[in-house]
Amino acid sequence: CRPCGPTPLANSCNEPCVQQCQDSRVVIQPSPVVVTLPGPILSSFPQNTAVGNSTSA
Repeated sequence: CRPCGPTPLANSCNEPCVQQCQDSRVVIQPSPVVVTLPGPILSSFPQNTAVGNSTSA
């Protein structure tokens, strides 16, 4: 996909490459979404830890 993108001479190859790129992007989109789900969960863990530290203090 990268060689087809920066290569303007490969216009005919750019079309199939773009489709492959779209597939890759579609796979990348769910990745950040999955990372976002654990994001708030990780935030909850530090909060619990902070409360534990406050209780210990």
